[in-house]
Amino acid sequence: MDETDRAIVNHLQGGFPLASEPFKTAALELDLSEQELILRIEGMLARGTLTRFGPLYQIERLGGRFLLAAMAVPTADFEWVTGIVNAKAEIAHNYEREHRLNMWFVVAAEDDASITQVIADIEHESGYPVLLFPKEQEYFVEMMLTA
Repeated sequence: MDETDRAIVNHLQGGFPLASEPFKTAALELDLSEQELILRIEGMLARGTLTRFGPLYQIERLGGRFLLAAMAVPTADFEWVTGIVNAKAEIAHNYEREHRLNMWFVVAAEDDASITQVIADIEHESGYPVLLFPKEQEYFVEMMLTA
């Protein structure tokens, strides 16, 4: 990352302008052209410097549901089960962990019935049980990274 990329990351992680032309507004704040800002963000995504550029939603406020889930999957079946889990449109994240429960994923769906169906499908297709970890309490932890 050069200094301009660092400035973009440091500036935008705290918020993105709510404007009719948000990239233009952000670019002006950074003393860049709109096109340069867009190209630099695309470049950071392409290089893997950024893995994601977009909003974070509180899905519950929009009427949807999130659920954290985990599975204990034997190493020999891990890739196969990963394919089953990741094939579901409702899977938001899927991570391998060094633990007996070695596969953790987030299910994001419109309602509880949809989550129940996705979990049932994964269990049926994989043959392995899915453990559910519903949110009991919400915490807000803001983490600002300085590039």
